[in-house]
Parts: sequence; structure tokens; C-alpha cells
Amino acid sequence: MFIINIAQIATPIGNKAHKGKKMQELSLLQDAFIRIEDGLIIEIGKMSELSGQEVYQGEVIDAQNLCAVPGFIDSHTHFIFGGYRAEEFVSRLQGASYMDIMKMGGGIMASVNATRNTPLKELITSGHTRLSRMLRQGVTTVEGKSGYGLELETECRQLEAMKELNKFHPIDIIPTFMGAHALPPEYKGRETEYITYLADSVLPVVAMNSLAKYCDVFCEDGVFDVEASRMMLEAGKKNGIRPRIHADEIVTFHGAELAVEVGAVSADHLLMVSEEGIRKLAGSDTIATLLPLTAFSLNKPYAPARKMIDEGCAIALASDMNPGSCFSDSVALIFALAVIQMKMTAEEALTAMTLNGAAALELADITGSIEVGKQADINLLAYPDYRFLVYHTASNTVEKVIKKGKLVYDDKACDV
Repeated sequence: MFIINIAQIATPIGNKAHKGKKMQELSLLQDAFIRIEDGLIIEIGKMSELSGQEVYQGEVIDAQNLCAVPGFIDSHTHFIFGGYRAEEFVSRLQGASYMDIMKMGGGIMASVNATRNTPLKELITSGHTRLSRMLRQGVTTVEGKSGYGLELETECRQLEAMKELNKFHPIDIIPTFMGAHALPPEYKGRETEYITYLADSVLPVVAMNSLAKYCDVFCEDGVFDVEASRMMLEAGKKNGIRPRIHADEIVTFHGAELAVEVGAVSADHLLMVSEEGIRKLAGSDTIATLLPLTAFSLNKPYAPARKMIDEGCAIALASDMNPGSCFSDSVALIFALAVIQMKMTAEEALTAMTLNGAAALELADITGSIEVGKQADINLLAYPDYRFLVYHTASNTVEKVIKKGKLVYDDKACDV
């Protein structure tokens, strides 16, 4: 593939997460071209560098008046599930809290009950629909969690659905085991026993069948305390499954500090992260993955992105798409909330949704930026400048999506 006449290429550069002030740095190239071979970027340059007799081999895309940015990385989702929870959204609007809903048998357990009764084929079908919606918004790599089974069979069924989808859907899917998403009723009051069950009976099966790259836990007051969370993540590490963590979402619970202690790849949510948690994240390789759509949906204060960046943290942005607290996958709204509510710059937000998102999945050496040698995961925006991602507020600006050197979505082909 040869992409020519690109109005602007806007991308962070590098093979690891950008921290603090470095998140502001983008490489900008005007009137440019990108040459792709075997799914990889092999050349980037200015159109003026090409001879008038240049022979364009393969597919040619004329990107006149279009801006090229890296494919977006959604590094935190729960997109495989059964059932919906629209009534809970209305209940929250009427004053019920997230934890109140959980205590009444709703919340995660409502999705658990539905997912346990959803066959594999249906999980694959609904998952495919959700992935395709993400693709149309420029998402080229997505992380997906289990956690709506809380027992061996359903947890593995969720992970199997992701494994099957990864075989034929253009989006790359990175699977995470999250059996410690909630304490099932059959283990009420026996938190440690449940973690032991997951460690002894579920994790080994997940590992043996290569079903998950990561192990996650909901470290939160009323869910899993710090000690139980540590047990879960250490058990994952013993099975060769890397740790990540839901931390400090509802109350300050020192989950960020635990994330750094166990060497978690990312600590996610962080609405209520402590000052010490910010300092420890800034001094570590753990990426702070912030989920503004969830704060928006729950009508909660946003994570302190500006402070975290100023303190030197590496920030990624993701959707947290799930059936309860955030039934949204809107990349455009993520960008809008990041810059308007969380006081990030457009440059920081783009870095957070690309290179830092890739780093949060340990993929920054192959994707997350437009550089020679990297995978050709590229979005062509319908405007000539990357700032339209935030200026065209909460609207999808993606016109074309290229994944591994193939055009997998073209908005112009969908015109009516």
C-alpha cells in the first residue's frame, strides 16, 4: 500500500510509554506519504521527495486533506458479556450508588448471571458487533477482560470467545483474566477462599490453554481488599500471567500503591488515587490508565489527569466499555472529556490513546505510532489536522482505518 498526499502525519515517537511532559511531544509532517509492505511501514517522507516518475506498487490511497494518526488502542474493556443493565443506569440517575446497586444483587452479579447462561456462539456474535463498532471509530487494538463468570466454565468461555474473534476480526484482541471481578454469592464472607479457588483451580487452566496475557482484580472497598488483591496478582504471576489492576475507583484504597508493588503493567480507573499513589506511579513503569467515560456515566469526579501528568506519570486513556458502569465505546467522547474535563492537551490525549495505550498492553515496540518498522495501524481523519479530534467535539472524525497494511474501514464507501 502507498498512502500519498497526506495533509499531516501526527504521531508520538518511540517504543515505550511517554511520561509527564514528554506526552506533549508529537512528530508532525506535512504533505507526506507512507509506504507499506507486508503489513509494516517501510518508508515515510514528504511528497516533494518523490520523483515525478514514482511507480506506486500495490493499493494507492490518495489522502489529500486527510490527517494520519496511529490506530487507537483501547487498553481497558469488558466487551464480552451476556445481557444488559439499562435499568441500573436509570436507577443511578435517580440517586442509587454503584455500590448500593451491587448490594441489591445488581451490578456485576447481574451480568454474571446473564453471561453464565449465554452460549459461546452468542458471545462471539455480540462481541463481533461491538468490535466492529469500535473499528469504525479507529480502534485497531483492544484489551478485553473476562470476569462475568466467576467460575471456571464461564470465565474460560469468555476468554475462548475473544480467542476465536482474534482469529478473524481485524482488531487485535489482548485477553485478560479477571475472575476476581466480584465475590460470588456462594463465597459470601469467604474472600480468601475464593481467591484460593481461582489460584488453584482456574488460573492453571487459563494458563495451560494460553487464554490470557494478563490477570486483573477489582481492588476496592466492598469487593477485594489489598491483601486479597495481592494474592490474586501474585498467583497470576506464578502462572506466567502478567498483573494489572482496577484501583482506587470508588474510594481511596491504595490500589495504585499495590500496583507498583507487584509490578503491574497498568493501574486503571484511579478516580480517587492518593498523593502517595501518584508519586509511586510516577516513579515506576506502571501506566496509569484513565477511563473518563466511566466517570461521566457514573457522574463522578474525573481522575486527576493534569496533576498526574505534571507529577511525571505515564497516562493511557481507554473506554472501560462494559454493560453496567459504562455502556459506551465512544473514542470521540474520550477525547472530549480528556481535554475539557481532565485538562489534558490534545497532544497528550493523542499520545494516551496511541503509544501509551500500546505500552499498557506491552505492544509499544510494534504499534501505537507511525514509524518505519512498526505495524501499519493507521487512521486517516476526515480533516487535515489532528486537533480536529477534539475540535470536532465528541464526533467521530475517522474516515479510513488501515490495520496491518490493509484498508479495513472506509467511511466514504458507506455513504448513502
